[in-house]
Amino acid sequence: MTSATNPRPKITRRGVLVGSATLALGGAAIFGANWFNITAQAGQKGALSAPEAHEAATAGSITLIDIRRPDEWARTGVGVGAVPINMLDRDFIDQLTAHVVGDTTVPVALICARGVRSRKMGARLTQAGFTNIIDVPEGMLGSGAGPGWVKRGLPVTKG
Repeated sequence: MTSATNPRPKITRRGVLVGSATLALGGAAIFGANWFNITAQAGQKGALSAPEAHEAATAGSITLIDIRRPDEWARTGVGVGAVPINMLDRDFIDQLTAHVVGDTTVPVALICARGVRSRKMGARLTQAGFTNIIDVPEGMLGSGAGPGWVKRGLPVTKG
């Protein structure tokens, strides 16, 4: 029941369009923030910058795994010191376990394009029993954590 002092608000086409556009833009902003990993920060516990990961991998103090797809390796190359293992392979965890000779306590750093997939895969590997997972949040292409392996001019091999 409506009264003259409090009429029922009208839903207009313009109101629906403005509301829909606002929701779409908000969703796009959230998607973009996640895609480009703009909230990532270098230097956090359990994270390395691209130069730190390169130095540690080439020194042998970590196992650096490039978890991207083969088409991504072909576009940018694979960072020198990194081992390419496609995270989409059904036996990804088995391949990684074999690479570290069954020792799930060794430091394993993960790198992807922008740090989004490496963060998620790190959580998955922790659930699988790996105890020393390190993220490279700036990735190969850069994120909020830094410009990335490629823009920093770090060496790559053909993917």
